[in-house]
Amino acid sequence: MKADWDLHPGPPSQPHSQTSSLRRSGSSDPYCIVKVDDEVVARTATIWRSLSPFWGEEYTVHLPLDFHHLAFYVLDEDTVGHDDVIGKISLSREAIAADPRGIDSWINLSRVDPDAEVQGEICLAVQMLEDVRGHCLRCHVLQARDLAPRDISGTSDPFARVFWGSQSSETSTIKKTRFPHWDEVLELREMPGPPAPLRVELWDWDMVGKNDFLGMVEFPPQVLQQNPPNGWFRLLPFPRAEEDSGGNLGALRLKVRLTEDRVLPSQYYQPLRELLLESVLGPAEEDAASPLAVLEELTLGDCRQELATKLVKLFLGQGLAGPFLDYLTRREVARTTDPNTLFRSNSLASKSMEQFMKLVGMPYLHELLKPVINRVFEEKKYMELDPCKMDLGRTRRISFKGAPSEEHVREASLGLLTGYLGPIVDAIVGSVGRCPPAMRLAFKQLHQRVEERFPQAEHEDVKYLAISGFLFLRFFAPAILTPKLFDLRDQHADPQTSRSLLLLAKAVQSIGNLGQQLGQGKELWIAPLHPFLLQSIARVRDFLDQLVNVDGKEEAGGPARALVPPSVTVREGYLLKRKDEPTSLATRFAFKKRYFRLSGEMLSYSKSPEWQMCSSIPVSHIRAVERVDEGAFQLPHVMQVVTQDGAGALHTTYLQCKVRPRENRGGAEGSLRSYPTSDRPPQLPTECERPQPMAVGPAQGQRPQPRQAGRLPPRCLPQRALDLLPPGRALSCWLQSHTLSGHPGGLE
Repeated sequence: MKADWDLHPGPPSQPHSQTSSLRRSGSSDPYCIVKVDDEVVARTATIWRSLSPFWGEEYTVHLPLDFHHLAFYVLDEDTVGHDDVIGKISLSREAIAADPRGIDSWINLSRVDPDAEVQGEICLAVQMLEDVRGHCLRCHVLQARDLAPRDISGTSDPFARVFWGSQSSETSTIKKTRFPHWDEVLELREMPGPPAPLRVELWDWDMVGKNDFLGMVEFPPQVLQQNPPNGWFRLLPFPRAEEDSGGNLGALRLKVRLTEDRVLPSQYYQPLRELLLESVLGPAEEDAASPLAVLEELTLGDCRQELATKLVKLFLGQGLAGPFLDYLTRREVARTTDPNTLFRSNSLASKSMEQFMKLVGMPYLHELLKPVINRVFEEKKYMELDPCKMDLGRTRRISFKGAPSEEHVREASLGLLTGYLGPIVDAIVGSVGRCPPAMRLAFKQLHQRVEERFPQAEHEDVKYLAISGFLFLRFFAPAILTPKLFDLRDQHADPQTSRSLLLLAKAVQSIGNLGQQLGQGKELWIAPLHPFLLQSIARVRDFLDQLVNVDGKEEAGGPARALVPPSVTVREGYLLKRKDEPTSLATRFAFKKRYFRLSGEMLSYSKSPEWQMCSSIPVSHIRAVERVDEGAFQLPHVMQVVTQDGAGALHTTYLQCKVRPRENRGGAEGSLRSYPTSDRPPQLPTECERPQPMAVGPAQGQRPQPRQAGRLPPRCLPQRALDLLPPGRALSCWLQSHTLSGHPGGLE
């Protein structure tokens, strides 16, 4: 089952996009977290000093079939103390699935009631007995798991209270745990009157003040008589009507769609796979009648993005990405009569090439653009060439001098822009040897097909424009415009930085167009950049010639699943490591600090970066990576890596991410970031600002619980090597970010 949603409270002109002000300054620093049942699966960036935030983020999450609800919490980030909860929206599975088109509307935030924020399960065994004194109910309260944390320590002091009619009884209190084990039997005698339901409540004991509610379960009399409860039961809040604040807390613009996919064993898809493979491997004259051609013709425009993503992954996994892209390119070029419209539409060929670059070329993109993007964010220079948008007062406030002229601002901005564009162009034209071979071969095929279709001298530029249209207009320019969507930054840019990025993206777009539109259109104010752009265009032509000068014998798709070159270090940094050993009193102290490196083929670690001796785990042996509940070791941000040795035995290694204070969020490249438990509201679970998984795959395996708690039902582990993809998912769900159209300042 898959859910897609967009998070984008709209522009300030929309009154319901306003969030309530939590400060005397009249502003907030809002961010949004998304929970599926009791698990946080996504966190947006923080929009600083705004009551009308625009997130513009879209996620795809693969959900279990039995999930109950999807919740969105809007919080105000504080640098001191825990973050304040502004409000929430809770959508049941039934409400989302009621309309196949999903939900697309403004929804008012409701207040967060601590008594309604319950989670976890309780294990009960109930018996109805009868003796000479009458009927007796025996309730065996065994244990509970994954209870909500109510104390500052991130734990609770739970006890159970059982009600049957006018009778009640309670268990002992288990201190400082979210996985209590009581194993107590409570007996209640039936009193005169009508049959009564059984209600079991869980509470967190507090020495000072009232106890905190943890959840309840209730069974009607008919169930007690016919089928007495025995097993695990999900805790529920007290029944009450959902409180609508009437818009006083603000509203979220949500777009949520739920689709259900029944996935069969892989052998059932083998005939379809063979049909698709035959389409690209068969004779060219049979293209029109191939299954892939029929699939392309029947797919509507709004579904091509999803189809392209799935097809690219399928052919990459089979090592046939090159023939697949060549097949689509050949068809697209053959039916194009005007070279000016080549690959300008959102055809399956265009979408597939775009997805292919994102899957294969992300490390390449980061290497080229990240240094300059970081400079733009850190330096926060004011740049503007458009006289209609120049703020001379802003420049005066920065320089503490008299108001400068437009010419002065234009010259200063031109120097800053060329100072940023120069390193970008230098990095691109000097990156021929660093461009992934699969991308170079795909571009070579594209170059050949276009040259064969338009061999005339007047169409000499078309073969260059076909490549630069993908590489510059669909890859480099969008990444510069919205770095967060390409994992170049953790947060969206502020308005001033966003404008600077827009100017840089427009310049890169002009270079990618090879100067065909320079001096045309409405944006004549960009003319001061023309000399630099023309000089860069000549260099880019030479770069494109070198880029396609590659041996075509190698498979363009590379070996199956080799999306990251084996020698490339995807991420590195310090983690705390612990082997799978029997729990003891020293559990939390058994974690050792080690320096980890993750590459395309190996997860290795040593005592320090300079240490010569290191241990390693082949990526092909990793079967699952999953977040571990905080209650297992009383530590936050712990994950388990499940590996399988040659004999088929499973081994578990526990890793804890470093916890950084709020004032030091930058850090070294490749470190895994997380935040202290005390910085989160007590009624919400701790979450990472930017989830950074070490490897990906279905979140399978068994979550470790404390020794005294019952383990969750085991799940089957995949018996194959997992794909190693760039970081792009969160926690135990598959999480995929998408570029969302309509971002303010988008390319026009």
